[in-house]
Amino acid sequence: MCAGGTVSTDNPIMRRWRQLGGSRIGRWLFSRAIGTAAPYTGTVRATVLELGEGRSRVAMRDRRRVRNHLRSVHAIALMNLCEVAGGLLATVSMPAEARMIITRLEIEYLKKARGTIVAEGRCEVPVRRDHGLLPVEVIARDASGDEVARARVTVLVGPRPQAA
Repeated sequence: MCAGGTVSTDNPIMRRWRQLGGSRIGRWLFSRAIGTAAPYTGTVRATVLELGEGRSRVAMRDRRRVRNHLRSVHAIALMNLCEVAGGLLATVSMPAEARMIITRLEIEYLKKARGTIVAEGRCEVPVRRDHGLLPVEVIARDASGDEVARARVTVLVGPRPQAA
């Protein structure tokens, strides 16, 4: 399914990112809008740092609300962060006439996560327009650059229904 295509210029999320992503306040506004559109996703208050062809970077501050009883970032908060990075990247990486749904989330926790965590997603931009799976690899790192989690977000990409 995947091979080096290009990010669609018709994608409304990518258009909004291009408008807002160049400034700190713009990235904050964009990130809050994503969290409002997907309320559960918004619970980790992720901030989109970078979004483009085949790559995303999303950060989450370590705060009491995302911690577990061991005072480290909760496993599900890490998964949520990886889902944001991977799902958002998949959304902007598919052809304009396609739609997607996440069908699988896998994560491997490598060490306790503390401090600000940055999740970086990577995938190849699909060029086919029929149904297929698009895997997005996501690596989450702490402030010192150590990997704390490695995830795979798999999305099913298919054509958008035609308006009748």
